[in-house]
Amino acid sequence: MHRWRRGRRPAALAARVADAATRLARRVPAPWPYVIGLFLGAKLLFTLVGLLTLHAWDGVPGAPPPDETLMWAQQREVSGHRWISFWFAWDALLYLRLSELPLTGAPWNDFGFPLLYPFLARPVGALLGGDNALALLLISNVAFLLALWYGYRLAEVLLGDADAARRFTRYLVLLPTAFLFQAALTESLFVCLALAAFYYAERGRWLLVGVVGYFLAMSRSVGLLVALPLALVLLRQHDWRLGPRSLLGYLRIGWPLLLLPAGWFTFMAFCRWRGGDWFAYQHAQQTGWGIEVQNPAPVLLDGLTGEPRDAVRVAFAVVVLAILAAGFRRRDVAYVVYGVLMVLVPLSMGPPVYKSLLRYLLAVFPVALVLARWARRATVDVWLTAALAVVQGGLFVLWLSYWTHMII
Repeated sequence: MHRWRRGRRPAALAARVADAATRLARRVPAPWPYVIGLFLGAKLLFTLVGLLTLHAWDGVPGAPPPDETLMWAQQREVSGHRWISFWFAWDALLYLRLSELPLTGAPWNDFGFPLLYPFLARPVGALLGGDNALALLLISNVAFLLALWYGYRLAEVLLGDADAARRFTRYLVLLPTAFLFQAALTESLFVCLALAAFYYAERGRWLLVGVVGYFLAMSRSVGLLVALPLALVLLRQHDWRLGPRSLLGYLRIGWPLLLLPAGWFTFMAFCRWRGGDWFAYQHAQQTGWGIEVQNPAPVLLDGLTGEPRDAVRVAFAVVVLAILAAGFRRRDVAYVVYGVLMVLVPLSMGPPVYKSLLRYLLAVFPVALVLARWARRATVDVWLTAALAVVQGGLFVLWLSYWTHMII
Protein backbone atom coordinates (compact mmCIF):
# COMPACT_ATOMS: atom_id res chain seq x y z
CA MET A 1 0.00 0.00 0.00
CA HIS A 2 2.79 2.40 0.94
CA ARG A 3 4.72 1.49 -2.20
CA TRP A 4 1.67 2.28 -4.31
CA ARG A 5 1.34 5.68 -2.65
CA ARG A 6 5.02 6.47 -3.10
CA GLY A 7 4.73 5.49 -6.77
CA ARG A 8 1.72 7.68 -7.19
CA ARG A 9 3.36 10.81 -5.79
CA PRO A 10 5.73 11.50 -8.72
CA ALA A 11 2.91 10.88 -11.16
CA ALA A 12 0.60 13.23 -9.26
CA LEU A 13 3.33 15.85 -9.08
CA ALA A 14 3.95 15.56 -12.84
CA ALA A 15 0.22 15.91 -13.46
CA ARG A 16 0.06 19.06 -11.32
CA VAL A 17 3.08 20.55 -13.12
CA ALA A 18 1.53 19.76 -16.51
CA ASP A 19 -1.76 21.27 -15.40
CA ALA A 20 -0.02 24.42 -14.17
CA ALA A 21 1.90 24.69 -17.46
CA THR A 22 -1.35 24.32 -19.40
CA ARG A 23 -3.03 27.06 -17.37
CA LEU A 24 -0.02 29.32 -17.88
CA ALA A 25 -0.05 28.68 -21.64
CA ARG A 26 -3.73 29.60 -21.76
CA ARG A 27 -2.93 32.97 -20.23
CA VAL A 28 -0.42 33.75 -22.98
CA PRO A 29 -2.31 35.67 -25.68
CA ALA A 30 -2.61 34.12 -29.12
CA PRO A 31 -0.76 33.61 -31.37
CA TRP A 32 2.31 33.57 -29.10
CA PRO A 33 2.02 29.93 -27.97
CA TYR A 34 1.89 28.74 -31.59
CA VAL A 35 4.58 31.16 -32.77
CA ILE A 36 6.95 30.34 -29.92
CA GLY A 37 6.39 26.61 -30.40
CA LEU A 38 7.16 26.91 -34.12
CA PHE A 39 10.27 28.98 -33.40
CA LEU A 40 11.61 26.60 -30.76
CA GLY A 41 10.81 23.56 -32.88
CA ALA A 42 12.74 24.98 -35.83
CA LYS A 43 15.63 26.00 -33.57
CA LEU A 44 15.92 22.55 -31.99
CA LEU A 45 15.54 20.65 -35.26
CA PHE A 46 18.14 22.61 -37.21
CA THR A 47 20.58 22.55 -34.30
CA LEU A 48 20.38 18.76 -34.12
CA VAL A 49 20.55 18.26 -37.89
CA GLY A 50 23.42 20.72 -38.16
CA LEU A 51 25.48 19.01 -35.47
CA LEU A 52 24.83 15.56 -36.95
CA THR A 53 25.79 16.77 -40.43
CA LEU A 54 29.03 18.35 -39.23
CA HIS A 55 29.86 15.24 -37.22
CA ALA A 56 29.35 13.15 -40.36
CA TRP A 57 31.66 15.43 -42.36
CA ASP A 58 34.36 15.11 -39.68
CA GLY A 59 35.06 11.58 -40.83
CA VAL A 60 35.30 12.40 -44.52
CA PRO A 61 38.83 13.05 -45.86
CA GLY A 62 39.12 16.37 -47.67
CA ALA A 63 35.99 17.96 -46.20
CA PRO A 64 36.42 20.86 -46.38
CA PRO A 65 38.97 20.91 -49.21
CA PRO A 66 42.36 22.47 -48.36
CA ASP A 67 41.55 25.72 -50.20
CA GLU A 68 38.41 26.21 -48.10
CA THR A 69 39.86 25.69 -44.62
CA LEU A 70 40.04 29.44 -43.89
CA MET A 71 36.31 29.68 -43.20
CA TRP A 72 36.56 26.57 -41.02
CA ALA A 73 39.20 28.34 -38.92
CA GLN A 74 37.18 31.58 -38.80
CA GLN A 75 34.13 29.71 -37.51
CA ARG A 76 36.21 28.21 -34.72
CA GLU A 77 37.40 31.68 -33.78
CA VAL A 78 33.78 32.82 -33.49
CA SER A 79 32.94 30.12 -30.95
CA GLY A 80 34.16 26.79 -29.71
CA HIS A 81 30.56 25.60 -29.66
CA ARG A 82 29.65 24.21 -33.06
CA TRP A 83 25.93 24.82 -32.55
CA ILE A 84 26.85 28.52 -32.54
CA SER A 85 29.76 28.66 -34.97
CA PHE A 86 28.05 26.86 -37.88
CA TRP A 87 25.63 29.78 -38.20
CA PHE A 88 28.56 31.94 -39.32
CA ALA A 89 29.44 31.42 -42.96
CA TRP A 90 30.25 33.69 -45.89
CA ASP A 91 28.62 37.10 -45.39
CA ALA A 92 27.98 36.40 -41.70
CA LEU A 93 31.70 36.73 -41.05
CA LEU A 94 31.74 40.06 -42.91
CA TYR A 95 28.84 41.33 -40.78
CA LEU A 96 30.78 40.34 -37.68
CA ARG A 97 33.78 42.31 -38.93
CA LEU A 98 31.59 45.35 -39.66
CA SER A 99 30.18 45.20 -36.14
CA GLU A 100 33.70 45.42 -34.72
CA LEU A 101 35.32 48.09 -36.91
CA PRO A 102 36.02 51.41 -35.14
CA LEU A 103 33.73 54.21 -36.27
CA THR A 104 36.40 56.88 -36.05
CA GLY A 105 40.06 57.10 -36.97
CA ALA A 106 41.20 55.50 -40.22
CA PRO A 107 38.98 56.04 -43.30
CA TRP A 108 36.15 53.54 -43.59
CA ASN A 109 36.54 51.23 -46.58
CA ASP A 110 33.79 48.66 -46.01
CA PHE A 111 30.70 49.93 -47.78
CA GLY A 112 29.61 46.69 -49.48
CA PHE A 113 26.69 46.11 -47.09
CA PRO A 114 24.01 48.35 -45.55
CA LEU A 115 24.88 48.79 -41.90
CA LEU A 116 21.69 48.43 -39.84
CA TYR A 117 22.27 44.78 -38.91
CA PRO A 118 25.95 44.98 -37.89
CA PHE A 119 25.43 48.35 -36.20
CA LEU A 120 22.61 46.91 -34.07
CA ALA A 121 25.12 44.33 -32.85
CA ARG A 122 27.30 47.05 -31.33
CA PRO A 123 25.02 48.04 -28.40
CA VAL A 124 23.67 44.51 -28.03
CA GLY A 125 27.20 43.13 -28.01
CA ALA A 126 28.18 45.64 -25.32
CA LEU A 127 25.36 44.31 -23.14
CA LEU A 128 26.67 40.79 -23.75
CA GLY A 129 30.16 41.61 -22.56
CA GLY A 130 31.56 42.52 -25.98
CA ASP A 131 30.46 39.32 -27.74
CA ASN A 132 29.28 40.76 -31.06
CA ALA A 133 28.97 37.31 -32.64
CA LEU A 134 26.43 36.28 -30.02
CA ALA A 135 24.74 39.67 -30.50
CA LEU A 136 24.31 39.07 -34.24
CA LEU A 137 22.74 35.67 -33.58
CA LEU A 138 20.48 37.12 -30.90
CA ILE A 139 19.26 39.87 -33.24
CA SER A 140 18.61 37.38 -36.04
CA ASN A 141 16.66 35.01 -33.83
CA VAL A 142 14.61 37.70 -32.10
CA ALA A 143 13.80 39.11 -35.55
CA PHE A 144 12.84 35.59 -36.69
CA LEU A 145 10.44 35.22 -33.77
CA LEU A 146 8.90 38.63 -34.40
CA ALA A 147 8.64 37.86 -38.13
CA LEU A 148 6.51 34.84 -37.26
CA TRP A 149 4.24 36.99 -35.09
CA TYR A 150 3.85 39.71 -37.71
CA GLY A 151 3.40 37.06 -40.39
CA TYR A 152 0.61 35.42 -38.42
CA ARG A 153 -1.15 38.73 -37.86
CA LEU A 154 -0.78 39.80 -41.49
CA ALA A 155 -2.10 36.44 -42.70
CA GLU A 156 -5.15 36.80 -40.44
CA VAL A 157 -5.96 40.04 -42.26
CA LEU A 158 -5.26 38.73 -45.77
CA LEU A 159 -6.50 35.13 -45.47
CA GLY A 160 -9.33 35.68 -43.04
CA ASP A 161 -9.00 32.99 -40.36
CA ALA A 162 -6.65 31.57 -37.75
CA ASP A 163 -6.16 28.22 -39.49
CA ALA A 164 -4.89 29.92 -42.64
CA ALA A 165 -2.67 32.20 -40.55
CA ARG A 166 -1.12 29.16 -38.88
CA ARG A 167 -0.51 27.58 -42.28
CA PHE A 168 1.13 30.72 -43.59
CA THR A 169 3.41 30.98 -40.57
CA ARG A 170 4.38 27.32 -40.91
CA TYR A 171 5.11 27.70 -44.62
CA LEU A 172 7.21 30.76 -43.83
CA VAL A 173 9.40 28.46 -41.73
CA LEU A 174 9.36 25.83 -44.49
CA LEU A 175 10.47 28.03 -47.39
CA PRO A 176 13.48 26.39 -49.08
CA THR A 177 16.21 28.40 -47.33
CA ALA A 178 14.27 29.45 -44.22
CA PHE A 179 16.99 27.95 -42.02
CA LEU A 180 18.89 31.17 -42.81
CA PHE A 181 16.46 33.03 -40.54
CA GLN A 182 18.54 31.60 -37.69
CA ALA A 183 21.93 32.48 -39.18
CA ALA A 184 23.99 35.62 -38.58
CA LEU A 185 22.61 37.20 -41.75
CA THR A 186 20.13 39.95 -42.60
CA GLU A 187 17.33 37.70 -43.87
CA SER A 188 15.33 37.50 -40.63
CA LEU A 189 15.67 41.22 -39.89
CA PHE A 190 14.66 42.23 -43.41
CA VAL A 191 11.65 39.89 -43.57
CA CYS A 192 10.57 40.90 -40.06
CA LEU A 193 10.60 44.58 -41.00
CA ALA A 194 8.86 43.91 -44.33
CA LEU A 195 6.08 41.90 -42.66
CA ALA A 196 5.69 44.58 -39.97
CA ALA A 197 5.46 47.33 -42.59
CA PHE A 198 2.73 45.50 -44.52
CA TYR A 199 0.88 44.60 -41.33
CA TYR A 200 0.74 48.22 -40.18
CA ALA A 201 -0.17 49.31 -43.73
CA GLU A 202 -3.14 46.94 -43.77
CA ARG A 203 -4.25 48.42 -40.46
CA GLY A 204 -3.84 51.96 -41.80
CA ARG A 205 -1.15 52.93 -39.29
CA TRP A 206 0.98 54.80 -41.78
CA LEU A 207 3.28 56.59 -39.37
CA LEU A 208 4.38 53.20 -38.02
CA VAL A 209 4.77 52.04 -41.63
CA GLY A 210 7.15 54.91 -42.26
CA VAL A 211 9.21 54.31 -39.12
CA VAL A 212 9.53 50.58 -39.83
CA GLY A 213 10.18 51.32 -43.50
CA TYR A 214 13.00 53.70 -42.59
CA PHE A 215 14.88 50.84 -40.94
CA LEU A 216 13.81 48.42 -43.67
CA ALA A 217 15.58 50.60 -46.25
CA MET A 218 18.68 50.65 -44.04
CA SER A 219 18.76 46.86 -43.73
CA ARG A 220 19.10 45.99 -47.44
CA SER A 221 19.28 48.09 -50.58
CA VAL A 222 16.10 46.57 -52.02
CA GLY A 223 14.21 47.80 -48.94
CA LEU A 224 13.94 51.25 -50.51
CA LEU A 225 11.76 49.83 -53.30
CA VAL A 226 9.22 48.37 -50.85
CA ALA A 227 7.72 51.87 -50.84
CA LEU A 228 6.06 50.98 -54.16
CA PRO A 229 3.99 47.95 -53.01
CA LEU A 230 3.17 49.76 -49.75
CA ALA A 231 1.82 52.65 -51.82
CA LEU A 232 -0.32 50.12 -53.72
CA VAL A 233 -1.83 49.02 -50.39
CA LEU A 234 -2.78 52.65 -49.76
CA LEU A 235 -4.34 52.95 -53.22
CA ARG A 236 -6.32 49.73 -52.74
CA GLN A 237 -7.65 50.94 -49.39
CA HIS A 238 -9.08 53.98 -51.20
CA ASP A 239 -10.55 52.03 -54.14
CA TRP A 240 -7.76 53.06 -56.54
CA ARG A 241 -9.18 56.57 -56.85
CA LEU A 242 -7.00 58.98 -58.82
CA GLY A 243 -7.19 62.73 -59.40
CA PRO A 244 -5.95 65.97 -57.85
CA ARG A 245 -8.13 65.68 -54.74
CA SER A 246 -7.26 62.03 -54.28
CA LEU A 247 -3.57 62.75 -54.71
CA LEU A 248 -3.68 65.33 -51.92
CA GLY A 249 -5.48 62.82 -49.73
CA TYR A 250 -2.87 60.16 -50.43
CA LEU A 251 -0.09 62.59 -49.56
CA ARG A 252 -1.81 63.58 -46.33
CA ILE A 253 -2.19 59.95 -45.26
CA GLY A 254 0.79 58.25 -46.88
CA TRP A 255 3.54 60.86 -46.46
CA PRO A 256 5.40 58.53 -44.03
CA LEU A 257 6.34 56.40 -47.05
CA LEU A 258 8.90 59.12 -47.76
CA LEU A 259 10.79 57.75 -44.76
CA LEU A 260 11.84 54.73 -46.85
CA PRO A 261 14.01 56.73 -49.26
CA ALA A 262 15.14 58.74 -46.21
CA GLY A 263 16.45 55.51 -44.70
CA TRP A 264 18.58 54.75 -47.73
CA PHE A 265 19.70 58.38 -47.92
CA THR A 266 20.94 58.02 -44.33
CA PHE A 267 23.20 55.19 -45.43
CA MET A 268 24.40 57.27 -48.39
CA ALA A 269 25.17 60.11 -46.00
CA PHE A 270 27.24 57.72 -43.90
CA CYS A 271 29.12 56.70 -47.05
CA ARG A 272 29.83 60.36 -47.75
CA TRP A 273 30.89 61.05 -44.17
CA ARG A 274 33.23 58.10 -43.76
CA GLY A 275 34.35 57.54 -47.33
CA GLY A 276 33.91 60.84 -49.12
CA ASP A 277 31.60 59.24 -51.71
CA TRP A 278 27.80 59.29 -51.70
CA PHE A 279 27.81 56.17 -53.91
CA ALA A 280 30.51 54.24 -52.05
CA TYR A 281 28.10 51.30 -51.67
CA GLN A 282 27.61 51.00 -55.41
CA HIS A 283 31.32 51.36 -56.12
CA ALA A 284 32.19 48.76 -53.47
CA GLN A 285 29.76 46.32 -55.08
CA GLN A 286 31.30 46.94 -58.49
CA THR A 287 34.93 46.54 -57.46
CA GLY A 288 34.42 43.80 -54.88
CA TRP A 289 31.98 41.50 -56.68
CA GLY A 290 31.73 42.80 -60.24
CA ILE A 291 28.10 43.82 -59.79
CA GLU A 292 26.66 46.01 -62.54
CA VAL A 293 22.98 46.95 -62.76
CA GLN A 294 21.49 45.40 -65.88
CA ASN A 295 18.36 43.90 -67.42
CA PRO A 296 17.33 40.95 -65.21
CA ALA A 297 15.65 39.01 -68.03
CA PRO A 298 18.88 38.05 -69.87
CA VAL A 299 20.50 37.25 -66.50
CA LEU A 300 17.65 34.86 -65.74
CA LEU A 301 17.77 33.22 -69.17
CA ASP A 302 21.55 32.89 -69.11
CA GLY A 303 21.36 31.27 -65.70
CA LEU A 304 18.85 28.68 -66.88
CA THR A 305 21.18 27.64 -69.69
CA GLY A 306 24.39 27.99 -67.68
CA GLU A 307 26.29 25.60 -65.46
CA PRO A 308 24.12 23.17 -63.42
CA ARG A 309 24.30 24.95 -60.07
CA ASP A 310 23.29 28.28 -61.60
CA ALA A 311 20.49 26.59 -63.53
CA VAL A 312 19.10 25.10 -60.31
CA ARG A 313 19.26 28.43 -58.50
CA VAL A 314 17.53 30.32 -61.30
CA ALA A 315 14.96 27.52 -61.62
CA PHE A 316 13.95 28.27 -58.02
CA ALA A 317 13.44 31.91 -59.03
CA VAL A 318 11.25 30.83 -61.95
CA VAL A 319 9.17 28.63 -59.64
CA VAL A 320 8.71 31.56 -57.23
CA LEU A 321 7.52 33.81 -60.06
CA ALA A 322 5.19 31.08 -61.32
CA ILE A 323 3.63 30.63 -57.88
CA LEU A 324 3.10 34.37 -57.54
CA ALA A 325 1.45 34.50 -60.97
CA ALA A 326 -0.71 31.42 -60.38
CA GLY A 327 -1.92 32.66 -57.00
CA PHE A 328 -2.61 36.23 -58.15
CA ARG A 329 -5.74 37.93 -56.88
CA ARG A 330 -6.68 41.54 -57.43
CA ARG A 331 -6.50 42.23 -53.70
CA ASP A 332 -2.96 40.85 -53.67
CA VAL A 333 -1.46 43.12 -56.31
CA ALA A 334 0.79 44.87 -53.78
CA TYR A 335 2.19 41.54 -52.59
CA VAL A 336 2.73 40.27 -56.11
CA VAL A 337 4.62 43.46 -56.97
CA TYR A 338 6.67 43.08 -53.79
CA GLY A 339 7.47 39.45 -54.64
CA VAL A 340 8.46 40.23 -58.23
CA LEU A 341 10.73 43.03 -57.00
CA MET A 342 12.42 40.64 -54.55
CA VAL A 343 13.20 38.32 -57.48
CA LEU A 344 14.07 40.73 -60.28
CA VAL A 345 16.11 43.27 -58.33
CA PRO A 346 18.72 40.68 -57.25
CA LEU A 347 18.83 39.35 -60.81
CA SER A 348 19.48 42.89 -62.05
CA MET A 349 22.81 42.69 -60.20
CA GLY A 350 24.08 40.39 -62.94
CA PRO A 351 25.65 36.91 -62.82
CA PRO A 352 27.41 37.48 -59.46
CA VAL A 353 23.96 37.12 -57.87
CA TYR A 354 23.69 33.45 -58.84
CA LYS A 355 25.65 32.22 -55.81
CA SER A 356 23.40 34.08 -53.36
CA LEU A 357 20.11 33.89 -55.24
CA LEU A 358 18.61 31.19 -53.01
CA ARG A 359 19.27 33.46 -50.03
CA TYR A 360 17.66 36.48 -51.64
CA LEU A 361 14.54 34.52 -52.62
CA LEU A 362 13.80 34.00 -48.92
CA ALA A 363 12.49 37.58 -48.84
CA VAL A 364 9.55 36.57 -51.08
CA PHE A 365 7.14 35.84 -48.23
CA PRO A 366 4.02 36.19 -50.47
CA VAL A 367 4.85 32.70 -51.78
CA ALA A 368 3.85 31.39 -48.34
CA LEU A 369 0.55 33.30 -48.61
CA VAL A 370 -0.26 31.56 -51.89
CA LEU A 371 0.70 28.15 -50.50
CA ALA A 372 -1.46 28.73 -47.42
CA ARG A 373 -4.45 29.33 -49.69
CA TRP A 374 -3.73 26.27 -51.81
CA ALA A 375 -3.37 24.01 -48.77
CA ARG A 376 -6.84 24.43 -47.28
CA ARG A 377 -7.40 20.71 -47.77
CA ALA A 378 -5.59 18.65 -45.13
CA THR A 379 -4.17 16.21 -47.67
CA VAL A 380 -2.60 18.99 -49.74
CA ASP A 381 -1.25 20.58 -46.57
CA VAL A 382 0.44 17.36 -45.42
CA TRP A 383 2.08 16.62 -48.77
CA LEU A 384 3.17 20.21 -49.31
CA THR A 385 4.63 20.39 -45.81
CA ALA A 386 6.55 17.14 -46.34
CA ALA A 387 7.89 18.23 -49.74
CA LEU A 388 9.08 21.60 -48.46
CA ALA A 389 10.70 19.98 -45.43
CA VAL A 390 12.68 17.59 -47.64
CA VAL A 391 13.82 20.39 -49.97
CA GLN A 392 14.86 22.62 -47.10
CA GLY A 393 16.67 19.75 -45.37
CA GLY A 394 18.71 19.08 -48.48
CA LEU A 395 19.58 22.76 -48.94
CA PHE A 396 20.53 23.05 -45.27
CA VAL A 397 23.05 20.24 -45.64
CA LEU A 398 24.43 21.92 -48.77
CA TRP A 399 24.75 25.22 -46.92
CA LEU A 400 26.65 23.54 -44.10
CA SER A 401 28.90 22.02 -46.78
CA TYR A 402 29.87 25.56 -47.70
CA TRP A 403 32.67 24.48 -50.02
CA THR A 404 30.00 23.43 -52.52
CA HIS A 405 29.33 27.18 -53.05
CA MET A 406 25.65 26.38 -53.54
CA ILE A 407 24.20 28.88 -51.06
CA ILE A 408 26.25 31.95 -50.12
